[in-house]
Order: sequence, then C-alpha cells, then structure tokens
Amino acid sequence: MTRILIVDDHPIFQMGMKELLNQEDDFQVCAVAEDFSSARQALRDQRPDLAIIDISLAEENGLDLVKEIAASYQGLPILVLSLHDESVWAERAIRAGARGYVMKKEASESVVQAIRNILEGRIHVSPAMMSLILDKFQFNPHAQGTPTIELLTDRELEVFRLIGFGLSTREISERMKLGIKTIGTYRDRIKQKLCIKTAAELTRRAVLWNENEHFGKTD
Repeated sequence: MTRILIVDDHPIFQMGMKELLNQEDDFQVCAVAEDFSSARQALRDQRPDLAIIDISLAEENGLDLVKEIAASYQGLPILVLSLHDESVWAERAIRAGARGYVMKKEASESVVQAIRNILEGRIHVSPAMMSLILDKFQFNPHAQGTPTIELLTDRELEVFRLIGFGLSTREISERMKLGIKTIGTYRDRIKQKLCIKTAAELTRRAVLWNENEHFGKTD
C-alpha cells in the first residue's frame, strides 16, 4: 500500500483527490495539508511514501517545499500538481526535486498514471513537455539572445509573478520574507535579463505574463 500526502490549500480539491486516490486498491491518502507547517507535521507523523504538492499554497511557493522535502527526505518521490502552465513550471519543479508534474486540468487518470510512473522510478511530464526539455539538448540558433522567462531563477520568477499581481516591493518583501533591498536587487536582475528599462514596463510585462500564464499561454 502506497501512503500518499496531499499538500494543497483548496479543501474541495483535497477532497476530490483523496477520493480519487483511495479508489485505487494500492493507494491510501494518509494525510492532507494546506501549508508548509502542516505538511512538515504530516511528514514527521505519517512518513508517507509519496507527496503531491501544489505550487500555490496561500502565501507560500510550493517549489520551496519541494526543495525542502528533497533535501530532508531524500528518496521521497514528489509529484507537483498545479494550475500553473507546465511550459514554465515543470522543468523548475523537476530541478527542485520533484519526479513529475501534472496540470490540474488534465484528466484524473493522468494523475494516477503519473504516480505509478514515479513509483517505478521514472520522471513524469506530458509528452509535449518532454519534447521541449529534450529540445534544449539540441543547438537552436534562433533562441540565442532572446530574452525569455526561462532566464529567470525561481526566486526572480516569483518576484516577477508577484509584481504582476500588483504587489509593491515592500509587500513582496513581506510575502517572501526577504529584505526590501533583496527584492530591489531581484527587480534589477529581472529588468536586465528581460531587457526592460523602466519600472512601468516591468509591471506591464509582469501583468501580461500573469494573464497569459493563467490562460495557459507563455512568452
């Protein structure tokens, strides 16, 4: 029996996923959590065999939890299940320590298959995403010098995303628990990497990217 921890801050989704997985003869949801604190407690108390984690956890970034679990519970398989577009987040999730990435809009069978693939030692992403990842190993002269979101680190991307939600530097600082000067540095790096000259243009680009990413489109 594979014991599974679900980390998601939407109660209805928690219930649906728990019901789906418990229907499998060899799966059992041993705990659900809605934030980092409750996830850590569940990991200590329940010792699950696999964790399913959403990227957006209230005011926290699920990728940070993925990194923490990968470092503290080596060998624990992690599946990231999220609304966020896989073309931006899947590779980042794998780099953070996850073994798979599934978008919530996919059929429920995809989640079950993803879990089985991960438990068998394989990485699970969609065929389209796997093709994109493999393409990175090939030389593409047309991609040279093109400023894209992929140039941003995970922290920079999170700052960019929060700018797009209309948060000020101070608000981002409080949300990410980092100093105001640090956020300012991230803003400068983002502008440099994306060839943006002004704060207004940075905000406009961030807002547009959030809108596109919400509808499954990316730069």
